[in-house]
Amino acid sequence: MAMTGKDDGAHNHHTGEGHHHAPPEDIVVRVKALENLMVSKGLVDPAAIDAMIEQYETRIGPHVGAAVVARAWSDPAFKARLLADANAALEEMGVSRLQGEDMIVVENTADVHNVIVCTLCSCYPWNVLGLPPTWYKSLPYRSRIVRSPRETLLEFGLAVDAETEVRVWDANAELRYMVLPQRPEGTEHLEEAELAALVTRDSMIGVALPIRSGGHGA
Repeated sequence: MAMTGKDDGAHNHHTGEGHHHAPPEDIVVRVKALENLMVSKGLVDPAAIDAMIEQYETRIGPHVGAAVVARAWSDPAFKARLLADANAALEEMGVSRLQGEDMIVVENTADVHNVIVCTLCSCYPWNVLGLPPTWYKSLPYRSRIVRSPRETLLEFGLAVDAETEVRVWDANAELRYMVLPQRPEGTEHLEEAELAALVTRDSMIGVALPIRSGGHGA
């Protein structure tokens, strides 16, 4: 469901991710001890744990969504299929639905800027974006992006023109969204792999723009 939020002038919360830190050593030790205990009791298969870790490290993540975006930027026919039936288009690229949820891809244009959220909990397109960032699951983001989207986006460093409509898409357990960002200018000469390198996770959530060709943020 799309919602067009209105700015309410609130300045109480900040939704940026902040700095990333490695997990505290005691937590790492506890997790390993728990894993060893479950394996020793026959509750889990070590091979299953390894397979799950490998899946999240290599097969699931923002690089999957970035490849989809790059294909859409390069192939108008694929882009049309992606916007018309995201589930079928993603299957073309070998992207499966992890939990059977439907996907909708919404396109950013000069007139419309899209951003995704889950106001009830933290429903998120894991199959194309990997693990959700901490701020996406936070109550401040979930509430304020709906009420005051422009102000909240500005806290991420993204200023949306007043003439551009901001649409907020609310995900749920059955339906997930992904943003198709606008292709940066001056990238007509780039191959798909080079285009994919410009696509960030945040640009597919809608709180940022793709990286400009040459390494600078758009």
